[in-house]
This record gives sequence, structure tokens and C-alpha cells, in this order.
Amino acid sequence: MRAFRLLGVVAVVALAGAASGDDLRVLLFEARGETRIAGARVAPDGSGLRVDGRRVGRRWVAPGPGPHRAGDQWVRGSVAVERQGSGLRVINRVPLETYVAGTLGAEVYSRWDANALRAQAVVTRTYALYQRAHSGAQGYDVEAGTSDQVYGGVASESESIARAVADTRSEVLTWNGDPILAAFHSAAGGRTASAEEVWGEPLAYLRSVDVDGEDESPDTYWRVRMSRSQLDGALAPLGLRLGAVREARVAERTASGRAARVELFGSDGSASVTGRQLRSALGDSLIRSTLFEIRDIGGDVVIVGSGHGHGVGMSQWGAQVMAERGVDYREILAAFYPGTRLERRTP
Repeated sequence: MRAFRLLGVVAVVALAGAASGDDLRVLLFEARGETRIAGARVAPDGSGLRVDGRRVGRRWVAPGPGPHRAGDQWVRGSVAVERQGSGLRVINRVPLETYVAGTLGAEVYSRWDANALRAQAVVTRTYALYQRAHSGAQGYDVEAGTSDQVYGGVASESESIARAVADTRSEVLTWNGDPILAAFHSAAGGRTASAEEVWGEPLAYLRSVDVDGEDESPDTYWRVRMSRSQLDGALAPLGLRLGAVREARVAERTASGRAARVELFGSDGSASVTGRQLRSALGDSLIRSTLFEIRDIGGDVVIVGSGHGHGVGMSQWGAQVMAERGVDYREILAAFYPGTRLERRTP
């Protein structure tokens, strides 16, 4: 069937392709030394592995159907340990829908409105399929942490999560028939950022849109205060020769209002860094987004900001607010990913 748009809502249509139950390879973690997998002690040994004192090859798969304990979490599917460099890496091979259930509850609150959960389920599934299509020869499709999506495995499952996954089973956002890069973040601070302004590459479906009502987000307003010596120490890894920093100011902003360029003035010179460089230097958990201002208060540097994350794609708190207002998940997705189609992947 052909996809179509109606009254701004993305319609669900059939999409030929791989079965919705396709497996996904999730990199759970890497380790330098011994780790526990499904009760076994696994460690590097020469060019291979040692399992409970017995030498095996470069790859070992935990026996049994699972769930398996891998490190500090339980996961469904199979778990393999592979030799990687001087250490090892642990890969969970899991059906796509099971992965979505194990990720959804780690990315958003299971108590959220059903339509917010459904929207995130579609985004989670779409992002995973996009990454799988672009994973190349690295040996896995997605990582289990914040570099991709937070995957909690069995601990993240719940009744409301299972319903959201079932309600959207096989549904994927596409552009020209392919899964999109379904970027998302916690809170936008009132307006999302485009892919071009953050990553330098324009994507028609990842453009800046207004977001209303994120007030319930804990990141609607945040404030960080640090001494100038603390700022000096944080900037040292950037290799800037400024001496003692005397002033910092946002000199240029992106179209969505985020800090594009920050000027720094010190006792020995001046320099410019991007807002993203400054955020990374000071710590992403401390400087929650690049939507910030820099102030001088009592001789200290105070950074005041809004939002959390890179700001591209769907705002999770924005989606929750829309859902609480009665907006269907299809409309939520259409608002954050304009021009995309919501299609059902069938065998």
C-alpha cells in the first residue's frame, strides 16, 4: 500500500522489508579483564577467552535460552562474549521488539501518558533500524548507553511499556522508504534544533520546530556557578593559551537560539570555542544543553540555561505534554519529524 498524509497526521501503511522480529546486536559493554556472564567467569586469555578456567576460542556464547545476567543487568535473547583488542566485549542479540521494550522503559517514565510512550516506542524502533542499516563492519548495531539509546533489558519492562510496544508493533518512521535518523532528546527549552545547526548536515525531517509546555521538565531551567579557577581547569584540555580567564560570552547563536560560538578572554590572550566544545569541556551532565547564557556574578562565572540534550528531533518532555493534552502519538511524531511517514514493516 502507498503511504499518504491526512490532516497533518502520518498514516500507517504497509512497508515491504525485513520482518519486525529481526534481531538486533546490542553492545552491552566492553571490559579489560574478567567479567561475569550468566554465572560464568569470562576473561581474556592469550588471543582468546577463558571461561571458568577453561580456554575457549575468541568467541563464547552463554548457554541456554535466557534471560541472562550480563554484568549488572538481565537481558533476553542470547549473550556472546568476543575478544576485542586486549580485552573483550559483550554482545546481546535480541529480537527488535524485545529491544524496544527493554529500551523504552529506560528512556522515559513508564507512568507517562500512553501516547507519549507510543511515540517513543516508534522513535526507539526507528533509531535502532537506522543504526543497524549504517553499522558497517563494527560487529554490532547499537550501544546500550547514551551514545545511542539507554538499554535496560528486563529491568526496564513493565505493563505500560509492553502495551506501548504492542500498540505500535512494527511501526517505523521513514523518509523515501528508509528508516530515518530518529534523533531525540530530553527537553528542547522551547524550540528544537535542526540537524544542520548541530551536526552540520541538513536533514529535511530534522528541522527546528517550536515546543510548548515543557514546564514539568526538571531541565526547563538550570543554573551552574563556578569560580574562574574552576573554569580555567575545565578548559585546560582544549589546549587554549589564555592564562587566567577574565571574561566569557556567547558571541554567536544558532537559528534556534543555542550558543554557536563562545568568546573567551584571558590574561594572556583570547580564543573562540563552539558552544558544543564548551559544554563538552565543562561536562554534558553539568551544562545540560547549549541553550545558555553566561553571566558574571560576584566574580564567578554563572551559566544559565534551558533544555537537556542536543535538541534535535523529538523532545521527550514535549511529547509528554502533547499527549497529556490529548494529542495522538501519530500527530506527535508528525510534529517533531515533519514530512516523514509512519509505516509498518511486514515480512
